[in-house]
Amino acid sequence: MIDDTLLEAEDKMDKAVEVAKEDLAAIRTGRANPAMFAKVMVEYYGAATPLQQLASVQAPEARTVLVSPFDRSILGSVERALRDSDLGVNPSNDGNVIRLQLPELTQERRRDYVKLARTKGEDGKITVRGLRRRAKEELDRIVRDGEAGEDEVGRAEKELERLTKVHVDAIDDMLKRKESDLLDV
Repeated sequence: MIDDTLLEAEDKMDKAVEVAKEDLAAIRTGRANPAMFAKVMVEYYGAATPLQQLASVQAPEARTVLVSPFDRSILGSVERALRDSDLGVNPSNDGNVIRLQLPELTQERRRDYVKLARTKGEDGKITVRGLRRRAKEELDRIVRDGEAGEDEVGRAEKELERLTKVHVDAIDDMLKRKESDLLDV
């Protein structure tokens, strides 16, 4: 019972770290990165569909991105979704592919992205701490119901704290790397 609680908490914490990693990857640094477009949703036959399911996204140069839809009939929808996204790009459509020229990042914009990255990192850490709280409540219930002794649960709580620290530190490390990427000119 205790092991199940710890395994479930660890699994969910791993997922929270993975979500934080994806969120941080979507924030633009100086170089064009196809991961920036992971959250762009395109209206496709009445359903919001992720861009990466409808097109290939390539970054041949530092500030240029090519989006090649698999179905040419959705070029207009893809172009509209890119224009409406929060990436600050102006797509140009040549009938086959969509070209995006990413503007040079100003110092002010870099600071805004650092704030955004910190917010995303903090959201990930809050999620991990919430998972720790739920697992701790479950461990307390196990002691209350007499399913395990206090010594066993005490060891499990120490393990839970260790898991929490490992996952929060992983998010902090990702955040530091992202901040240094953003602030390098």
